[in-house]
Amino acid sequence: MEFLQNMDWMQLLRCFVVGGLICVVGQILIDKTKLTPARILVIFVTAGAILGGLGIYQYLVDFAGAGATVPLTGFGYNLAKGAIEAVKESGLVGAFTGGIKAAAGGIAAAVFFGYIASLIAKPKMKKQ
Repeated sequence: MEFLQNMDWMQLLRCFVVGGLICVVGQILIDKTKLTPARILVIFVTAGAILGGLGIYQYLVDFAGAGATVPLTGFGYNLAKGAIEAVKESGLVGAFTGGIKAAAGGIAAAVFFGYIASLIAKPKMKKQ
């Protein structure tokens, strides 16, 4: 029970609200547009990379923690951040290698859990 007393409940609330709002935007795009889930994924990753490259997304990460880093926008932010850091260390080559190095753990987890989900799920096409 001691861990409950030491938990930062406001940080947990900020994480939940920001992560939830990002998901709400995604759900609205799915429901109200004809964009495919793949295009929405690309929009979110690209938005995170652009905002991360401009230094804007860092404020959201500082405010919401995992609520900002776990969704797809956080993946784009992580790619941009890794590329920027690698360019500082390795020059132009870092622009191509840094993002992948920074996101390697997330990529490996996505492949692994995607494979597990493919064994369990029975996918259906979206009705137009």
